[in-house]
Amino acid sequence: MLRDPDVMSAWEHTFSDAQVYQWIDSQLSRYEKDGVGYFAATRKSDGAFVGQMGLMWNKIGESRVLEVGYMLKRGYQGMGYATEGASALMRHAFTAMGAEKLYATIRPANVESIRVAERIGMNAEGGFIKRYNETDMEHIIYSIKRN
Repeated sequence: MLRDPDVMSAWEHTFSDAQVYQWIDSQLSRYEKDGVGYFAATRKSDGAFVGQMGLMWNKIGESRVLEVGYMLKRGYQGMGYATEGASALMRHAFTAMGAEKLYATIRPANVESIRVAERIGMNAEGGFIKRYNETDMEHIIYSIKRN
């Protein structure tokens, strides 16, 4: 899925073999260091791999924040999996991890991800520029506080 231009449109490139392995290594490092990261998302009915979702500690400006992320394979988008997974991750962040606030940083053109964030109760609270792959990329900051 990291090689699919449709899935990776928000990243503005697909991943090379080296980048795929680097991605896997970064997730393994997150699991070990933080106990969170992207995990395989599977369909309940048959175990089909539909994408990856998770919680990550990231930086927004100078702040270290807990962020929810979701990425689905083509053919599984628009079926409610991202909303279901992001909602479950939000509950986990607030109950099991004791987080006070959860974030999502989303590219403005990624309308589908914006809809997911809004469906789980997140609101836009500003924006920032993230430097990625030698490119400045605008992101909207979405967040929700624990009730």
